[in-house]
Amino acid sequence: MGDEINKNEDYNEIVELQGLEPVRKRPGMYIGDTNLHGLHHMIWEIVDNSIDEAMAGFATRVIVTLTKQGTAIVDDDGRGIPVNVQASGLTGIELALCKLHAGGKFGDGAYKISGGLHGVGASVVNGLSKWFKAWVKRDDKVYYMEFDNEDIYHKPHGGHPITPLAVVEKQFEKNTGTMIEFYPDFTIMEKFPWDHAIIAARLKQLAYLNKGLKICLIDEREDTVENWMFEGGLKQYVVDLNQDKDKLTNSVIYGEIEADLKAPDESNRLFKVRCELAFQYNKTYNNSCYSFCNNIHTVDGGTHEEGFKLALVKLFNKFALEKKLAKEQDDKITKDDVLEGLTAIISIKHPNPQYKGQTKGELGNSEIRPFVNEVTSSVLEKFLLENPDEGVTIIKKVIFAKEARIKSQEAREATRRKSPFDSASLPGKLADCSSKNPSISEVYIVEGDSAGGSAKQGRDSFFQAILPLRGKILNVEKAKTDRIFENEEINAMISAIGAGVEPEFDLTKIRYDKIIIMTDADVDGAHIRILLLTFFFRYMRKLIDEGHIYAAVPPLYKVFAGKNVAYAYSDDELELIKQRFKDQKTVIQRYKGLGEMDAEQLWETTMDPTNRVLKRITIDDAVAADQNFSFLMGDDVAPRKDFIAKNAKFVKNIDV
Repeated sequence: MGDEINKNEDYNEIVELQGLEPVRKRPGMYIGDTNLHGLHHMIWEIVDNSIDEAMAGFATRVIVTLTKQGTAIVDDDGRGIPVNVQASGLTGIELALCKLHAGGKFGDGAYKISGGLHGVGASVVNGLSKWFKAWVKRDDKVYYMEFDNEDIYHKPHGGHPITPLAVVEKQFEKNTGTMIEFYPDFTIMEKFPWDHAIIAARLKQLAYLNKGLKICLIDEREDTVENWMFEGGLKQYVVDLNQDKDKLTNSVIYGEIEADLKAPDESNRLFKVRCELAFQYNKTYNNSCYSFCNNIHTVDGGTHEEGFKLALVKLFNKFALEKKLAKEQDDKITKDDVLEGLTAIISIKHPNPQYKGQTKGELGNSEIRPFVNEVTSSVLEKFLLENPDEGVTIIKKVIFAKEARIKSQEAREATRRKSPFDSASLPGKLADCSSKNPSISEVYIVEGDSAGGSAKQGRDSFFQAILPLRGKILNVEKAKTDRIFENEEINAMISAIGAGVEPEFDLTKIRYDKIIIMTDADVDGAHIRILLLTFFFRYMRKLIDEGHIYAAVPPLYKVFAGKNVAYAYSDDELELIKQRFKDQKTVIQRYKGLGEMDAEQLWETTMDPTNRVLKRITIDDAVAADQNFSFLMGDDVAPRKDFIAKNAKFVKNIDV
C-alpha cells in the first residue's frame, strides 16, 4: 500500500520560486531575521558593497543618509555598477539588483577581496523593499532605475523594475559612483525606525577597519551629521578602546603584512592575504579581543584568533625565560594568562574566506592560522627587542595573571557542578523549582531577603526558582580573578545557573531558560542590576548573546480608585490611570522597593507570565558594550566623574 501511494504521489504542490521570490518567502535565510537586527542588516548589505569598492581601491568615501521619510540612502564614489548589456541580455545593474548570486563577487576580475560572501546583498535588499531606486555615475552620465515590490498584476513580487535603465543627466566632472535609496517593505519586516546609535557604531567601526576611508552619517530626522576617517586604522581603534582604561604601557603594538599564500587544495594556486593587527595591555583583568575578516566581525573567532593567541603564548614563555622572570620547571604561561588585560584587533583581508555557519561568526580557513601566527610573532618579537623595558612590564603582568589563575583554580572548581540537576551542589539560599526541564524553567535573582521571601511565597514553584542576593555583589570589572571566585553571592549564582564560567562556560548545561534580574526601581536597584550584568557580560557572555538574561520591571505606583486597583509602571502610565478614574477619589502609593509588595502583589505585577513586563537584555554592538562596561565600572574614576558632571542636568527622575 505504501509503495502504491508513493508511485501515485501528486507533485502539483511543488513550486519553483522565481527571481527574488525566495527572499520574500524566507527572509531569515538571507538577513537573519525580520526584526530590528534584520532591518539594519539591509543597510549593511548596501554599505558592504560600497566598502568592497573601497577595499578594491576605487572608492574614497561612503555617505549614509537616514531621511525623514524613513528611507535609507547609501552613496559612494566607486566605479558605479556596470550598466552595459551582459551576455544574459540584461544590463549589469539589473543583474546586480534583481538576480541572486549574480553580483561581481563570483569572478576573478571584480573584487579580489569582498565582505559579501554570497553575492546576494543588493538584490536581497531590493526584494525586501517596498521600493528601491538606483543612480549610477559612469561614462560621463548619470543612469537611473527604479524597482517596486509588485508586478504588473499588483501581486507582491519583490525587485520588479518599473522603469527601464535611463540616462537622466549628463555630467562633465567625470565622477563615478553608485547611490541606492530604499524603503523597507514593512509587510515583511517588522516596523522599527532606523536606530541611529546602531548605525553610527557600525559605520565608525568600518572607518577604523579601512584606514583613510571617509564615512559620513547624515540623520535628517535629528538634523545631525557625523564624519569618521582614521588614518591610524587599527592602531587608533585600540587607542580609543583603551581610552577609559589605565594603560599598562603607552605603546600600541602594531603590524601589517601582506603575503602570497598557497591554496589549501592541490592546485598550488597563490593568492594574496593581508593581516593587520594592533594590541595594547591595560591594568584591568578582562580582555577585549576582536577579530574581523573582510570587515565582518567574527564574533566566535576562528583560525586568525587562534594563530594570534598561539604566538603570544609562545613568545611570552620564551621572553620570560630569557629575562630570567621564569624558570624551566615553572608552570607555563597559557592563553588565559596572555589575554588578561589585553585589548586587541585582528583584521584579515582574504579573497576566499571560509566561514563556519551561515552567520559568518567563525573563520575556518586552515592556512590563516600559521600565517597570523607568523605575523604576530614577527611584530611582537620586534617590539620586545626594541622596547625591552615595556616588554618586562608586560611579561610581569602576564606572570601575575598566571599566578592568580593557579590560585583561583581551586575556587573555580568549587563552582562547577557534576550534574546541572545535582541538588547537593545547589546553594542553600536557592528556592529551586520542581521542573527539571530547563526550557520552561526560570530563576529570579532578587535583591534582598525581604523581596526574596515574598517572591518565594508568590511564585509558581513548578517552573520558577528564586535566588535572593544579599546587598551588592562584587564589581568584577575591578576585582582579581581569585577574589571573584571567593565571593559567596557570585558562587551562588554560578552554582544555581549550572553552566560554569568562561572559558569553560557551557550553554547546554544551563538549568533555566530565563534568568531574570529583579531589583528595586531606584538608584540602588539600578546599581545592583549593572553589577550583575557586568558579571554576566564578562563571565557568562553567551547567556546575553543567546537572549537568556532579562530584567523584571516592577510597578512604580499602585492606584486605589474606589474598589478599583491599578498599577502604573511609569509616570506617563500613572497620568493615564488618573485620567481614567478622574471622577473617583484616588489614593496613590509609590513603591520604594520590592519588599513593600506582598506575595500576591508581587506575583500579580511582576512574576505572572500573563501580566508581567520583562526586558530582554541584548548586545547589538559588543565592542561598544565592552567600552561602556569599562567606562562605567572600571578603575579610572576621572572620566566617569566628568561624564556625570556634564550629564547630570539631563536626569529627570533618578529613581526610575
